[in-house]
Amino acid sequence: MKNYFPLKAIACKTVSIMLVLIMLQTGLQGQGWGKTNSGKALLLNFGYAPEVPLGDLDERFGLGFAPEISLDFITESNWIIGIQGMYLFGSNVEEDVLAGLRTESGVIIGNDRSPADIQLRQRGSYFGLRAGRLISLFEDNPRSGIRLNLGAGLLQHRIRIQEDPFRAVPQLEGEYLKGYDRLTNGLALHQFVGYQVIGKNTGINITAGFEFYEGFTQSRRSFDFSSRVADTEKRLDILAGFRFSFTLPFYLGNAEEVYY
Repeated sequence: MKNYFPLKAIACKTVSIMLVLIMLQTGLQGQGWGKTNSGKALLLNFGYAPEVPLGDLDERFGLGFAPEISLDFITESNWIIGIQGMYLFGSNVEEDVLAGLRTESGVIIGNDRSPADIQLRQRGSYFGLRAGRLISLFEDNPRSGIRLNLGAGLLQHRIRIQEDPFRAVPQLEGEYLKGYDRLTNGLALHQFVGYQVIGKNTGINITAGFEFYEGFTQSRRSFDFSSRVADTEKRLDILAGFRFSFTLPFYLGNAEEVYY
């Protein structure tokens, strides 16, 4: 079994963070600061999340991480539509695509007949559209509450072969790398549920919650050197994570003064 961060501990910490956010927001409402930050707005978000692979992706990668930039348009009635871009990276690769190049002792020999330091890394991305709803919990600040998102886009991942900077391996140069990287992509669905705080004049604009991605993917390489056949199988690649984001709100039209 893989050595992920204890999922129970992650869940407990997540619930604790969300409770703290709700208590913090309740305290801010009690102080009655500022006007209600209503009206149309653009929300520029910067987020980060640990991502646990599930489904077919679990056989290729271990725990990874995903910074994100997204831009949302929120209406006066708290409906949301937006775009998002996410970068995936990690150092836990479960499939040794270079097994056929290794000696009996497990090393890869460079062109100077010395062992080469070749590392395998996870790389990937997700780009998509999303729509959602902010369910307000406070009359004094309708821009804080439960945040729900649904989306769709393109999920892509590959194995990055990090070459030795001091010695070359001819089998891993140029176009040969494409025969080992297992580039995979396809349509993906996205769901998010969490808690959003957009403060009225406190500078506290954050979102935290659970997210899930289900990618219906397949290999985009015509031939795989390690298996010596073309990979034509359909995959179900799943990511589950907990995202924490900071938001810069930009109010439009006749909305109140912007605080951030």
